[in-house]
Amino acid sequence: MTGPAGVPGRRTYGLTIETQGLTKRFGQQVAVDSLDLAVPSGAVFGFLGPNGSGKTTTIRMLLGLAAASAGTVRLLGKEMPGSFQDVLPRVGALVEGPAFYPFLSGTANLHRLDAAGRHADPATRRERVGLALERVGLGHAAGKRVHAYSLGMKQRLGIANALLSPRELLVLDEPTNGLDPQGTREVRNLVRSLAADGTTVFVSSHLLAEVEQICTHAAVMSAGRLVAQGPLAELRRSGSSRLRLVTPDAGPASSVLAALGLSPETGAAQPDGDVLVAALATPGFQSEAGAGQPAAEDIVAELVKAGVRVRGFAVERESLEDRFVELTGEGFDVAQ
Repeated sequence: MTGPAGVPGRRTYGLTIETQGLTKRFGQQVAVDSLDLAVPSGAVFGFLGPNGSGKTTTIRMLLGLAAASAGTVRLLGKEMPGSFQDVLPRVGALVEGPAFYPFLSGTANLHRLDAAGRHADPATRRERVGLALERVGLGHAAGKRVHAYSLGMKQRLGIANALLSPRELLVLDEPTNGLDPQGTREVRNLVRSLAADGTTVFVSSHLLAEVEQICTHAAVMSAGRLVAQGPLAELRRSGSSRLRLVTPDAGPASSVLAALGLSPETGAAQPDGDVLVAALATPGFQSEAGAGQPAAEDIVAELVKAGVRVRGFAVERESLEDRFVELTGEGFDVAQ
């Protein structure tokens, strides 16, 4: 069979991860509330939300590490946890930080972890361990004892463990935690290369910049609930836009904008005597016409037709950060 990105041997699914009504309660507290998640095959999917929003609890339920209170989970087209013996060998995961034997080397740790896998081939173990260490940039430190590793090196060793065998799905919980800028770039490049090979990558993060740089799709969690999901470009377009017009003819300009279905607001006078007029546009407003509103160039044409002197005109779109803060009511870390 041919799977995502034309990789031979990969099975093809419409959705690599699918949940319906997934819920987790701890006593009276609802940590995850009726989650309907849809992760397309071959996507780099960002699972985004402030710390404490339910991301790690969701991942633990997806992988069968925690029992759901309600709802269903399907991974690689199969029901979980009933099919975990078939599914989990095809899934690599790094959840809640890696743990290793501190007085063994990185290589020795990976050999022990690989030997614990029932499906791991001992004949290829040395080669696979070496390749995994090189892929995460730890080839130079393969013989060093793990207690001498930095936090970032331990994080990369955990990713190497997830890559010891070919994976159809890779689940990474805060994969750049503790990494310096160079290490962060290496992990991003690694995620891109895995996706190019057809692996679906599910990345949980509270770092907006990380999701923006590597993800094709995203979901936003807030207080245990899913508040948005879809292609990243679609999430960017879903916010509102603001038109900014500089003109000495504020009154006529406001009349034209109002007639076009916009909501003009006259601002303060500029140093040269012109007036700034702002108008709120509908979500998804772009340079082209849409949502019942004219295109930006048609707005300018109508202003000129009415005799309005246009000294400046711009469409300012709501940033992805603004959109996520609007959805969650909480801030995000936008840089590491």
